[in-house]
Amino acid sequence: MIGAFAFLSPWVLAALVALPAIWWLLKLTPPRPKREVFPPLAILLRLARRDETPARSPWWLTLLRMTLAALVILAIANPVLNPERTTISTDGPLALLIDNGWASAEDWDERTRAAEALIDAAGRADLPVMLAFTADATNDATPLSASEAAEQLAAATPLPLKPDRLAAAEALSQGFADNAPGTLAYITDDLAGPDDEAAFDLLGTSGARDVALLSAADDRPAALTGAENDADATRISATRASSTAEQTLTIDAYDMEGRLIATTPLIFAAGSDAAAAELRAPFEVRNDFARLAIDGEANAGAVHLVDDAFRRRRVALVAGDAGNDAQPLLNGDYYLRQALAPYADLTASNAATIPEEIAAVLEQKPSVVILSDVGTLPDEAHAALQTFVEDGGTLIRFAGPRLAAADGEDSLLPVRLRSGARAFGGAMSWSEPQPLAPFTPDSPFYGLPVPDDITVTRQVLAEPAPTLADHTWASLADGTPLVTEGTLGEGRIVLFHTSADPDWSNLPISGYFVEMLRRVVNLSRASAVDGGDGAGSLLPPYRLLTANGVLTGETAGAKPLASGDHPAATHENPPGLYGSADGFVALNLFRPGDTLAALDASALSARSLPVGGEKPFSLKPFLLAAALVLLLIDGIIILAINGAFTRLQPRRVAVPFILAAALALPLGTMPGEARAAMTDAEITELLYETHLAYVVTGEADVDRISERGLKGLSDFISYRTALEPGDPIGVDPANDELAFYPLVYWPISASAPMPSETAIANIEAYMRNGGTVLFDTRDQYSPLGQGAVSANTERLRAILDTIDVPPLEPVPEGHVLTRSFYLLSDFPGRYDGSPLWVEARGDAAGDAITSGGDGVSPILITGNDFAGAWAINPDSTPMLPTVPENQRQRQLAYRTGVNIVMYMLTGNYKADQVHIPALLERLGQ
Repeated sequence: MIGAFAFLSPWVLAALVALPAIWWLLKLTPPRPKREVFPPLAILLRLARRDETPARSPWWLTLLRMTLAALVILAIANPVLNPERTTISTDGPLALLIDNGWASAEDWDERTRAAEALIDAAGRADLPVMLAFTADATNDATPLSASEAAEQLAAATPLPLKPDRLAAAEALSQGFADNAPGTLAYITDDLAGPDDEAAFDLLGTSGARDVALLSAADDRPAALTGAENDADATRISATRASSTAEQTLTIDAYDMEGRLIATTPLIFAAGSDAAAAELRAPFEVRNDFARLAIDGEANAGAVHLVDDAFRRRRVALVAGDAGNDAQPLLNGDYYLRQALAPYADLTASNAATIPEEIAAVLEQKPSVVILSDVGTLPDEAHAALQTFVEDGGTLIRFAGPRLAAADGEDSLLPVRLRSGARAFGGAMSWSEPQPLAPFTPDSPFYGLPVPDDITVTRQVLAEPAPTLADHTWASLADGTPLVTEGTLGEGRIVLFHTSADPDWSNLPISGYFVEMLRRVVNLSRASAVDGGDGAGSLLPPYRLLTANGVLTGETAGAKPLASGDHPAATHENPPGLYGSADGFVALNLFRPGDTLAALDASALSARSLPVGGEKPFSLKPFLLAAALVLLLIDGIIILAINGAFTRLQPRRVAVPFILAAALALPLGTMPGEARAAMTDAEITELLYETHLAYVVTGEADVDRISERGLKGLSDFISYRTALEPGDPIGVDPANDELAFYPLVYWPISASAPMPSETAIANIEAYMRNGGTVLFDTRDQYSPLGQGAVSANTERLRAILDTIDVPPLEPVPEGHVLTRSFYLLSDFPGRYDGSPLWVEARGDAAGDAITSGGDGVSPILITGNDFAGAWAINPDSTPMLPTVPENQRQRQLAYRTGVNIVMYMLTGNYKADQVHIPALLERLGQ
């Protein structure tokens, strides 16, 4: 009965509220002996008083009450429309085969509901049920009663594994000899498996009179098959079963805390069952990736876990010369440390000799070993380094006097070297120091602009060979190699033909040195997880993946994984992370090269049925609502029979009902999502205190960062200035009044719903009336390539298409924003590099363009993710790292926020030259 009240019309609720008022009016009504009662009620009174016996009620009232009772009884019976009509053969048991692998996770409830309908039909026919699940490790398909089969079905869950239909068919077939099934029903995920043909041949021998195939063929999921973290991007591969139409999906990247940190589109071309995507982001951002997932899909196949191969690399430095600690700028390892420190964990040893130092650093299991001007290696150290490289390590060597004097046939060099070094001013001198040549497309340095100011004055030369060009990553303008590469076993050797200090080149003191080292180190493989005994050690399950694509700490039933192995996911080793918090290996459901295909079940000769179908529709709430209406009518009639309406003026009766209808009309027409009008107290609070506002996108992660970002900025403003802003407020432009806020921060998200026309119109009105909107696309590092446009920028363009936006320009030199509080030359956020766009101050002819709001630009646009840099945790620590991680950049981001807020509040005050004479006069006093 209570549940029915949620379906009642507001008119009925209003009538319930109005009844006490009507009764109160009736009690105050004076007698009018000469007036007839309200005509409709008079008719009821005459009918009611035809029978003078007080113990009996009129027949029509009895009929009304019987109808009311019948409605209540029908509601209790819970009649439904579109009931499921499942038919099975009664010639034998029901054999039920169910796919419960990864692809069935999202619609598992519909699959179990279809199975329950089949089991209920078998129960009504008093037939046994044989039940098997294709992803379970074992199946006992002995005949069960319908109630026992229903209990087993209720206990079943989808598993993050691929189905094994042959094993399940073999379990079912064991009972077919003695119990030929009347109906063989197969609830399938509609994806092909490796043993389908054998499984269907075995099921075809069951002798079933009726074969039914239940599937959801229109909703086949896609799966991620691999991810490679290259020097400049993470490259992701995916597959799907249907290849008829073009399909666009979104891949999200999450960190270990489950926070969304990057996205990229994944496009399946029409006619293709495979797709690839590139997620371009700084190395520091990609270093935090823990999980890649297809947005909107909740299954284990749509998730790809990444392990320590995506983490910071451990780099060991070994220098041929101990150097001079009093003059570190003369040491090559000083420049290497400065270049590697932001993105790698550096290790070194205090050993006295090169062999001892190499042995010490190799014990720390580095990913990369760098030898700076190390010439001839002792046999023991040479063998240790060779084993390190063959096992997958990366060796980077820098030239110097010692390497120039060493034997050029060393196996730990990518190419054979000539003895000696080529120097400017010597016998093999150049006419002038040589600059770098453009990088070739197959070089990891490809994409870097060719520097004009980097020159090399000395280098070691490679012996000419037909394959030398294949080993060259960078060369000088005259064609001689500067960086060469070669493979040894599973590892790689890279040689810089110049020194790591500025003696031979000015490359080590340039930014290109940092970027080149970063890309080479990023190509290395992360150190293997140490299981305790080296190769072959066992890694315990750390986090496992559920069928819905969620990592969980429940690891019961999983066995340890042998380190170094890359097996397929099984019941003993389900998908997940194996190891510990200090290091782990990821085991994914799909591996590179895996494909999906549609199921071919033609061998079963089955009738096809949809999983789910048309859902039943309950009439219970409507029957209860009708019964309540009759109960209200009955109450009004009883009042009339007892004389409550006698001598009452018609208008006195009509007025309360008209008032009740007037009150109920807004209740019936008010949208469920509409917000209540603001109270005077709320308006006063907004006027009394300055609040920064942000647009609520509907995405929890984005909105939380916006709220915490503006909170961090408000706290910084309170600490540094005389302004004390209140807490930030999330607003919905479609429904909220924006005039109370001097600044509205709008984080653009392509995956959020497109704002309504009302919201965009309200934003435009807000901007025209002096408000400012700060649009942040947060995509400084997300474009797919040079000249490409990110999805967030496309969404911003769609929003601004219908807004009269003034001409824009990057903040010019001398703009008020550069000096409204702090003196700034650029405006970084979590990222640095995107300009801050404002309204242009002049047109092509030089005429001034003035905007409303005292010269304040109504629109600001950036891609630097301001809120990400401002965001703080409840303990006031930063929520997100800057990219690159730099405390100075975060301080500049806060200063940018202060300047923007002061610009909003003071307008062009700082640019008003009228105050300068007065200020100078006061300073003179």
